[in-house]
Amino acid sequence: MALTLYVDTARWRAHQKSVLDQFPGIVPVCKGNGYGFGHERLADEATRFGSDILAVGTTYEAARIKDWFSGDLLVLTPFRRGEEPVPLPDRVVRSVSSVDGVHALVGARVVIECMSSMKRHGVKEEELGQLHAAIEDVRLEGFALHLPLDRTDGSDAVEEVIGWMDRLRAARLPLHTMFVSHLKAEELARLQQQFPQTRFRARIGTRLWLGDHEATEYRGSVLDVTPVSKGDRFGYRQQKAASDGWLVVVAGGTSHGVGLEAPKALHGVMPRAKGVARAGLATVNRNLAPFVWAGKQRWFAEPPHMQVSILFVPSDAQEPKVGEELVAHLRHTTTQFDRIVDR
Repeated sequence: MALTLYVDTARWRAHQKSVLDQFPGIVPVCKGNGYGFGHERLADEATRFGSDILAVGTTYEAARIKDWFSGDLLVLTPFRRGEEPVPLPDRVVRSVSSVDGVHALVGARVVIECMSSMKRHGVKEEELGQLHAAIEDVRLEGFALHLPLDRTDGSDAVEEVIGWMDRLRAARLPLHTMFVSHLKAEELARLQQQFPQTRFRARIGTRLWLGDHEATEYRGSVLDVTPVSKGDRFGYRQQKAASDGWLVVVAGGTSHGVGLEAPKALHGVMPRAKGVARAGLATVNRNLAPFVWAGKQRWFAEPPHMQVSILFVPSDAQEPKVGEELVAHLRHTTTQFDRIVDR
């Protein structure tokens, strides 16, 4: 019995097509855990829809995915001098975010990242003059801009890209290809219209693979159900049951990513209030589990174990049965499934 990712394959692929149609020349991204689907599955999907390139997070990911995808591989993590060498084929393109990095990659295929308002990494405007000599020794595939998701200052993403296009052009650097992230389809179209001699390629992961939430669903199998009475002790820490009910052992634990959650950016009073409430409940060992039974998200009876979680289902709900599956609201990018089922 397992934690299973169910995929409505026809619906999932229909969504992929809608994104591909909106973003001509898309660069699909396959990094981390493969957005919950795994690297091999996403490499197969990119091959199926005919992509000539696949973006990955690291050189280590590139070394694995190269056996599953025959096109170019763009490594998104910038090269750093002195990094551990990883044997890679010539079809791998390295991102570079410094003039020194360009100098160190003689003969390599490179994409040069420019410093955006993200302020994460990239070549700065004052360094553009130094790139002329540096790019003579590499095979320049283009420039790139990784843009922020939110613009709370009211700034315009297109104007930010235009600003960089103007700077690169003023520095007399080649503008045949610009890789961009986090632009809307209409924003990309505006740029392509304004700069017809430049090919804009959108690097997209989340929107492509996870944009239709109804196309996928995680479910955990019920492995055991044990009745308990109020006051009964249970579990590793021998806590007392708060009321009558059942202890439900369900597939899915910390090794799957259950109970592990990336921090979220909270906007507005209500989300912040809910966050404070959850934190308060956690201090008295009340933690909401991602598993749903009888229409309600249930509580962990105790912290999740490595491969299973133990839930408490009160006696006023229907008793779960061994072999049934509970829907689990899990974040794809932090979850590892036991199996994937297409349906």
